[in-house]
Amino acid sequence: MKQGLLRVGVLLCAVLASVAAQAQTQGGGNYPGSWGHGHMWDGWGWGPMIFGPVFMVLLLGGIVVAIVLALRWLGGGPAGGAAAPQAGKTPLDILKERFARGEIDKEEFEARKRVLSE
Repeated sequence: MKQGLLRVGVLLCAVLASVAAQAQTQGGGNYPGSWGHGHMWDGWGWGPMIFGPVFMVLLLGGIVVAIVLALRWLGGGPAGGAAAPQAGKTPLDILKERFARGEIDKEEFEARKRVLSE
């Protein structure tokens, strides 16, 4: 397995080195063997060079969004959010549980119970 990966890596390096060498020999200068133009982007100037940074920012933003969405999907929702009410529980059941845990006192329990019954 390691031998196969090593061979693929060596082959990839050889291909990339040959492409780089070919690009240098076919460069844009006005000398024999060149393509005959001496300007970057075949005379377009510096204008198209803005696309590189723009696409890099878009790519990085897309990666960040993908990571956030994956974490939310794996984690079950945004962190620190309110817990979703459990299915089948009525507001009165939740109120009774809060009273039983001591989160609210008897007067508040009775007041909220009256509001719920209206």
